[in-house]
Amino acid sequence: MLDHEKILIRRGPRSDLPVILALHSTALGPAAGGLRLWHYPDWRDGLTDALRLSAAMTLKFAVAGLTSGGGKTVVALPQGTRLDSARRRDVMYDVADMIDSMDGSYAVGPDVGTAPADMAVIGEVTPHVFCKPEDLGGSGDSSPHTAQGTLAALRALSRRLYGDANLEGRRMALIGLGHVGEHLARLLAAEGVELTVTDIDTSKMEIAEDLGAAWRSPDEIVTADVDVLIPAALGGVLTTQVVGDLRCRAVVGPANNQLATPEVAELLHQRSIVWIPDYVASAGGAINAITTELYEFGADQARARVNAIEGTVTALLETADDLGVTPDQAAHEMAQRRIRAAVPESLSHPH
Repeated sequence: MLDHEKILIRRGPRSDLPVILALHSTALGPAAGGLRLWHYPDWRDGLTDALRLSAAMTLKFAVAGLTSGGGKTVVALPQGTRLDSARRRDVMYDVADMIDSMDGSYAVGPDVGTAPADMAVIGEVTPHVFCKPEDLGGSGDSSPHTAQGTLAALRALSRRLYGDANLEGRRMALIGLGHVGEHLARLLAAEGVELTVTDIDTSKMEIAEDLGAAWRSPDEIVTADVDVLIPAALGGVLTTQVVGDLRCRAVVGPANNQLATPEVAELLHQRSIVWIPDYVASAGGAINAITTELYEFGADQARARVNAIEGTVTALLETADDLGVTPDQAAHEMAQRRIRAAVPESLSHPH
């Protein structure tokens, strides 16, 4: 059953690349979501990504209590494709045309493979864009805010597991030192966390040395004996096989689509490993960008909404305990309750 409101698939007239836009829901308000520019074996794999990620954005905004729905844009690059600066601009103009055709029902920001500079190009064509560079009036790089939101989630988890939000001395293993991962690693090191890190790019070992963190290979770190495993790279790291080998008490991180398949959440629950849904832990960047640029909140208000992830996670864990369900199920129910409550109003005021 298709639960998306609209799906657009076009071959970009300038770039000749597949441009996919999945609009999942506008029940709570106009949708928002990132532009992923990534290599896929087949463009249909990009479509699958867009469908999953847009649905997760709906959950992310609903759980965070924001009046926005979920969407996602994916440009599916064939394997081996390299974009020079001219063709990259062509891609952004193709995306911008599609966004503009949505008449304000969807706004786009950066995601894997894109950056604020790309949003500036899209902004030449359509106003329905966020996370443009700060000198162009945007909120800039969302990575620090995503990291800050994940830190808030980790504080709530620590209080649940240890009765104290203080992270000093906790053993954590962080997978991925990209934009968000590096910011988060620095925040955790400043908190006194006993940190182990990895990245597929071995040049990132310099970051580990700078932070006094241990370095493990990507294959080794997943099963490290730690308090918390933090996925901060691409998704799918938690497979049914991996779950059986985990030696952590919890998994909390900013990477999207951490579960290889939905049943992994239940397997984690059976092993008493707490998994905070990725769409909750990773919401900080989206919350900051949406509230400052689309809602026009001040910086302090936006920061408060990001830090409120700590309270959201605390409530989810309490609800999950009370109902005897996983945190993922509790989050889904919270999101669906808010969406159901908004549907009559959204139908009477269509976007």
